[in-house]
Amino acid sequence: MVGWFEIPVADMNRAKEFYESVLDISISIHEFGNLQMGWFPNGPEKSGATGSLVQHEMYKPSMTDGPLLYFSCKDVALELSRVEGANGKIIQPKTQIGEEHGFMALIKDTEGNRIALHSQS
Repeated sequence: MVGWFEIPVADMNRAKEFYESVLDISISIHEFGNLQMGWFPNGPEKSGATGSLVQHEMYKPSMTDGPLLYFSCKDVALELSRVEGANGKIIQPKTQIGEEHGFMALIKDTEGNRIALHSQS
């Protein structure tokens, strides 16, 4: 049901480098006046919602406020192995949710946002 998400950032280049490193993707930067967006990849072959990093005075990164986004992964352990090398922090290691619900982990990105990772294995 989610169609789009936006992750607040204080430093677009730093955030772009973090998410590209951890998720092994490419993010494209777009300027809209004083609003800067870093679009996550999108395409008909990709599942789930897509979204953007957003740098603007009205967007404030947070570890506690706002929704928690879950990024789907093949194996959470792979993305977790890249978090600290990308200057992020592991808040909760790979944890089984339940036999039918797979695994999750929580990380802190370079901007101070709490982000979740999810995989079935």
